[in-house]
Amino acid sequence: MDFRKKPEEPKKQTLYTRKIDDSQADKLDDWLDKHLFAPYEVQYARFAYKSRDVNVVFYNSGKLVVQGKGTEDFVQFVLEPEIIGVFEFGYDDVTHPEWYEPHAGIDESGKGDLFGPLVSACVIADGDAVREWTKNGLKESKKVSSDNAAIKMAKMITKTPNVIAKVSYANMEKYNELYLKFGNLNKMLAWMHARAIENALAEQDKLSGRHVEWGMLDQFTKQPLVQRQLRVKNFTLKLQTKAESDPVVAAASIVARATYIYALRKLSKEFGEPLLKGAGAKVKEQAENIVKKFGGENLGKFAKLHFKTAFEAEGKEAPKRAPFVRGKKSPEEK
Repeated sequence: MDFRKKPEEPKKQTLYTRKIDDSQADKLDDWLDKHLFAPYEVQYARFAYKSRDVNVVFYNSGKLVVQGKGTEDFVQFVLEPEIIGVFEFGYDDVTHPEWYEPHAGIDESGKGDLFGPLVSACVIADGDAVREWTKNGLKESKKVSSDNAAIKMAKMITKTPNVIAKVSYANMEKYNELYLKFGNLNKMLAWMHARAIENALAEQDKLSGRHVEWGMLDQFTKQPLVQRQLRVKNFTLKLQTKAESDPVVAAASIVARATYIYALRKLSKEFGEPLLKGAGAKVKEQAENIVKKFGGENLGKFAKLHFKTAFEAEGKEAPKRAPFVRGKKSPEEK
C-alpha cells in the first residue's frame, strides 16, 4: 500500500427527498427567502429556490426535494436543525445497523393490476451496496415518479458490484393456470417469493461461497406462507409491515416493478396500445376491447382472470366470496 497516496473521500449525497407538513414548508419558505435564495418556477411546486450549490423544491404533494453538491450541508445544517428539528441524516448506520448487514430483501409488483404478471424479486446486498444506492437516491418503487425512472434505478441496482437480483414470474397464461392450482393469491405469491429467494441464495453461494443468513419481506399475510414453501436451511425470513424502509427491500421493489413494466410493455405491443395499470374503469374498458378484438378466450393472455374486472369485461358475473364467519379458519390457516 502506498501511504503517500491521499485516501479517496467518500462520495457526497447530491439528492435528498422527504415529506414535510405545511407548517414546516411555510417555515422553510420563509428561511430561504430571508437568506436570499433565488426563487424560480417549477411545475406542480408550491415554491422552488436555488443557490450556487443547491436547489430546494417543495411540491404540492408535500414532497421536498433537495438537489446539488451542497445537499448534505443544507440538510444537516439548515433543514434538520432549523426546520424539522429532528437529526436523521447520515445516522442510518447507527439507527438501523441491520440495513448494512449482508441480507436479502424481497418484494413484489403487479399484485393489484389486471394486466400483466405478478412479479416477485429477491435482492441480496451488503452495506457497501446500500451506501451506494442511498447516495444515488434509492427509493421504494411506489415513490418513484415514472416507469422510466424505475427502469433506470433497477439497472443501477443490478449493476452494483456483488449484488444478486433474481425474479420469479410467469406469462399470463401460465399465471392463470397457477392461480387455479393454488386457488388463493397469497398462497401463489408465497410460492413465487420462495422460488425467488432460493434462486438468489443459490447464486450467492455459487459466486461467493458466503451464505446469507436472513432476509426481510414486507408482511402481506399473518400466516407463515413463505416460510412453509422455502426449501433452504440456515436462513431466517423476517416479516414486518412497511419493510420497504429497508434499502435492500426497496431495491427488490424497484427490480420487481421494472420487470413488471417490461412485461406490460410487451403485452401492450400485442394489444396495440399502452395497457393501463390498476383495475379501474378505464382498465375495464381496455379489457372489454381485448374481448372484442381477440375474443373472450384470449383475455387470459393479457389479464388476471380471477379479477372481478375480468369477469365484468366478458359480461359474466364474478363468483361471490364466501361470507366471513368469526372464528372460522381461512384456507391459509388450514
